[in-house]
Amino acid sequence: MSPPDASPKRFIGLDIHKFYLIATGVDQDLNLIYGPRRIELTALERWMASDLTPQDEVVIEMTTNTWQIYDDLLPHVLSITVVHPPQISLITRAQVMNDKIAALTLARLLAKGLLVGIWVPPKEVRDVRALIAQRSKLTRLATQAKNRLHAILHRHHLLPPPGDPFLPAQRSWWAGLPLSPAERATLLCDWDTLAFAQAQVAQLEASLADLAALDERIPLLIQLPGVSLITALTLLAAIGPIQRFPSAKHLAGYAGFGVRLHDSGLTTRSGRITKAGRKDIRSVMVEAAQTAANTHPHWKAVLAHLEPRLGSNKAIVAIARKLLVAVWHVLSHQAADRNADPVRVARKLFQHAYRLGKHNRSSDLSTAAYVRTQLDRLGLGADLQSIPWGQKKKPIPLPPSTLVAS
Repeated sequence: MSPPDASPKRFIGLDIHKFYLIATGVDQDLNLIYGPRRIELTALERWMASDLTPQDEVVIEMTTNTWQIYDDLLPHVLSITVVHPPQISLITRAQVMNDKIAALTLARLLAKGLLVGIWVPPKEVRDVRALIAQRSKLTRLATQAKNRLHAILHRHHLLPPPGDPFLPAQRSWWAGLPLSPAERATLLCDWDTLAFAQAQVAQLEASLADLAALDERIPLLIQLPGVSLITALTLLAAIGPIQRFPSAKHLAGYAGFGVRLHDSGLTTRSGRITKAGRKDIRSVMVEAAQTAANTHPHWKAVLAHLEPRLGSNKAIVAIARKLLVAVWHVLSHQAADRNADPVRVARKLFQHAYRLGKHNRSSDLSTAAYVRTQLDRLGLGADLQSIPWGQKKKPIPLPPSTLVAS
């Protein structure tokens, strides 16, 4: 029972914008008891200290600066519910809507327990998401610059230099092309843009490698075909603790790989995937599926089985979903994938160890020892004595396994 001098519980809806927010509060009976009030974000600290109480329950919509507002509000209130805007149909589909009505509707829905909050990722997960998002933006910037440089060659019917045309050593070749002054200026700008973007991506990837070295789940995902360090970090940042998902089906639905379904009366129809989930998971899993279907015997066979019936694109999406199911299993059981090939996994772990860098491994742990440690952790390759590496498949010896050889 609340003490007699406790403030009555309030349910406060916040409609957040770039420079201000609108706050409206109701009681359990939906009576308006606070606001609507406009608060400039520059005065947020003062407002929280003067107007909020430890009994307040607050609801906010997901937007650009939600997490910063969430962190600021949390010490001042009882709870904060973060909701995904498309799920609030009373707000998004209303014929008459403004900031005050939006905040009031949020407060009333919260008071009646009709809102389902989303998972609030911890600060370290948000930091990884920010790094990955920044890398994606710069990768797109580099791709756009390369496309514009290719367009110059197409316009003048020129062939690019042999090898990678965008290596720094090729800049002089590009600068010597017979172009007009305007085109030359554009070309040099695109080269500078490309160099900037590539340098920034390298810097971000170094930071991501440092973070990956601290996460013991990364090697579990690296074993899967098509999954690289960046893919693994993207998945872990989007998924969070795998315990959030009681089954692989729940994870597939979270990623938007669930199938559209209409089942009413005597009518049952299913359709394409919903895409009502995290786009970043779908994107990296489709990329992984394309790599797996081109390089791994098991997934090549799956593609050959599905493609005649579904077509190439749908077959790749189906493989992406199956790979995501494998992600759930390896994270949930901390074990090897059932389709894992020890030699392929060892080669991927060897490449991963190089990408992490020596400074991210124990001082007394060589690359080969790191690979053996991870193989033993997965229960793979007890009788594997070396890894074929390089174009000539030179064998690189591995330390003895602590497992009993089969």
